[in-house]
Amino acid sequence: MRKDLVSVVRCALFAMARGLFSWVWLRKPIYIQARFSYLHMKYLFFSWLAVFVGSWVVYVEYSSYSELCRGHECKNSICDKYRKGVIDGSACRSLCEKDTLYLGKCLSAKPNNQVRSDSDPSSTVYSGGWGDLEGVIKCQMEEVPHYNLGAEMEHRKEASPFNKPTKGTSVEKFKEMVLSHLKTKVGEQANLPDLVSLVFSVADYNKDGLISLPEARSMWALLQLNEFLLAIVLQDREHTPRLLGFCGDMYVMEKVPYAPLYGISLPWVVELWIPAGVRRSMDQWFTPSWPRKAKISIGLLELVEDVFHGTFGSFLMCDVSADGFGYNDRHDLKVMDTRHIVPEATFQKAMRERRCDTEEDCLYGADCRTSCDLTKHRCTPEVTQPNLAKACGALKDYLLNGAPSDIQEELEKQLYACIALKGSAEQMEMEHSLILNNLKSLLWKKISHTKDS
Repeated sequence: MRKDLVSVVRCALFAMARGLFSWVWLRKPIYIQARFSYLHMKYLFFSWLAVFVGSWVVYVEYSSYSELCRGHECKNSICDKYRKGVIDGSACRSLCEKDTLYLGKCLSAKPNNQVRSDSDPSSTVYSGGWGDLEGVIKCQMEEVPHYNLGAEMEHRKEASPFNKPTKGTSVEKFKEMVLSHLKTKVGEQANLPDLVSLVFSVADYNKDGLISLPEARSMWALLQLNEFLLAIVLQDREHTPRLLGFCGDMYVMEKVPYAPLYGISLPWVVELWIPAGVRRSMDQWFTPSWPRKAKISIGLLELVEDVFHGTFGSFLMCDVSADGFGYNDRHDLKVMDTRHIVPEATFQKAMRERRCDTEEDCLYGADCRTSCDLTKHRCTPEVTQPNLAKACGALKDYLLNGAPSDIQEELEKQLYACIALKGSAEQMEMEHSLILNNLKSLLWKKISHTKDS
C-alpha cells in the first residue's frame, strides 16, 4: 500500500515537472519576442531622437549662412551701384575691391525674414569682419523705408533709395534737405545746426572737406533709418556701439561681445516646453557677479540720461528688454538694438493722428503707451510711463537677485519707486532726476571700492 502511494506521488511530481517544463518552453518564445520588441522600440526611439537633434543642428548651422540670407545679393547690389558711381562710403572699397570686409553668418534663426521692425522693415543683419575688427553688418534688402510712425505705423517707400539728391544739387541745398528732414524727425528743440554738421562729418568719410554726389546719396538713404540716425546722435556715448563705416544703405557697427544682457538663448522648440517661472530662474543663473551687474545697470541708467533731453533731442525707449542690450569685457552696457528707440517728436506727431477705440490701440513697440481720448477717438501724444520707469522694470529682478544684504531693502525701495513713475519725464523732471541720481549713487557707493568699478 505504501509502495503504491509513493508511486502515485512520484507520477504526480513527474507530471507536474513535465507540465512546468513544457510551460517554460512555451513561454520562452513569448519572452524573447517581448524583449526583442522592447529593444526594437528603444532603438527606434533613440534613432529618431538622434535624427531630430542632428537635423536641428544642421538646420541652425545652415540657416545662419549668409548665402541663405541673400548675403551675395546684398554685396552684389551694393558693389554694382558703387562701381557705377551711384553711391560711395567708407566701407565701399573694403567690400567691393579689397575684399577685407566680409559678410559672415546671419544673426537670425529665420532666413529671409531677418530683423524687421517699424523703422527698418527689411534690414538683414550679419556678423562680419573688417580687417582685425569684428562687426555687425546691416543691409537693406529692399527699398529704403521712410521712418514714419503714421496712423497705422506703415511706411512710404521711394522707388529708389538713391534717387536723392539729384544731379546738380548744391551742397547748400543738400544741407537744407538734411536740416528739414532732421527737424521733422527730432523736433525743433534739438541743436539742429550741430546735428547737421555731425551728419556731414560722417558723410565726408575721406575728410577732403567736400561732399560728392555718391556720398550725399548714401547719407540721404541712411538718414531714413531710425537706427542709423541714433548711431550718429549717440556715437560719442560709451553705451552705444561705434559706427565703423557704411556703403550706400549698408552700414557696419561695432560688435557687442556679450549678449543678451542676461539669460541664455535657447532654440524656440525648447522654449515651448519650459514654463515661464523655470525660464526666469534659468535666466538668473547665467548672469555676471552682482558688482558687475551693478556696473552694467548703471550703464543703462546713463543711457536713459543720454536719450532724455539730449543735445540732439529726446528719444523714447519703446522696447526695454534684456534682448536689446549687451555688454563688453569691461562690463560697460551696450545697446544692441536701437530700432525701438524713437524720436519723441515723431512719436507724438504720429500718436495725435492715430485713431483709437481702446487704450490698446495706443501702444507702440512693447513699452510706449499713451491713453485714448474717447471723445475724439484719437491717441494722446504723451507716454504714460517715462524711460526710467521702464528701465527700472527691466532691472528689478536682475539687480535684486544676489544683492548685498546691507542695501537689499533700500535698493528694492528705490526700484519700486522708480517703476511707479507715471507721466512723461518732462512733467516730473525733478522727481525723475532725484530717483535716477539716488539709484546711481546707491550702486556706485557699493562697487566703487571694487575692481569692477
